[in-house]
Amino acid sequence: MSSDSLHAIYREIMSASTSLQGETSVAYFGSPGSYTHQAAREKFGDSVLYYPQTTINDVFDSVGKGDTTYGVVPFENSTFGSVVATFDRFISSKVQIFAEAYLKVNHYLLSNFKLESIKKVYSHPQAFGQCQKWLDTHLKGVQRIDTFSTSKAAELSTVEPASAAISNSICADLYGLNILAKDIQDKKDNTTRFFILSTNSSRSTENDKTLLLFTVDHRKPGALCDSLRVFKDHNINLTKIDSRPSLQRPWHYVFFVELQGHKDDDVVKKSLEDLKEFCLDLKVLGSYQNQLQD
Repeated sequence: MSSDSLHAIYREIMSASTSLQGETSVAYFGSPGSYTHQAAREKFGDSVLYYPQTTINDVFDSVGKGDTTYGVVPFENSTFGSVVATFDRFISSKVQIFAEAYLKVNHYLLSNFKLESIKKVYSHPQAFGQCQKWLDTHLKGVQRIDTFSTSKAAELSTVEPASAAISNSICADLYGLNILAKDIQDKKDNTTRFFILSTNSSRSTENDKTLLLFTVDHRKPGALCDSLRVFKDHNINLTKIDSRPSLQRPWHYVFFVELQGHKDDDVVKKSLEDLKEFCLDLKVLGSYQNQLQD
């Protein structure tokens, strides 16, 4: 039996087990068939209730208000980088990261029109960014119209004349679209990382990561350097660093740092305590098992 088959069986066993513990509901970004929907189904299987959400903010709200047990949102792509809407909502949200998931993303050009007759293409900005070379080669000069999800792009292309969508094969079936081109992403190993949101973090597995955000006094020379040195002093490896405008005042930023370890580990707790000396604000967004395969 293949590893994929074993994974599918294990996923359904875990899904059934979760449902037996009570009604489990999952909010996900996008329409049915979106990549986030696929990632959610890969994580939770078929024995839970799924609720599509129009925006990433809606997913956060659904979990934060207790309307759903979990939420699934895209966090970053290996080709096109961070999903800023997710970063921005973490700044104000109280929900926690419960788990992470990785999904290999293969983009398809979908349409019921011939390639040479297409005048506009719909898709999510991340998908456009992941397919720039192909678009510049095969559809150069064709209008690109942003949508809130790749599944919504597929839906729109069914009613708009001379249009196409960058989406996936599932949406081709869902919306009755022809596949004009397969695997049009610039990188064949194109992968998106998703976060599963909850009101709590998961327990330590001794192979975990933790995401936190903090701000520093930008007027103090070396403030960010002093903050990051804390992790070096405690021999903690960092796996991601990013920043977003804090919206507190112009040119003031929130820094996001992902580290190896769980927030309940003694060494991590000590480093976070030391970090407070250099930070104006500090918030732990969650700890979760590392799912990245080396």
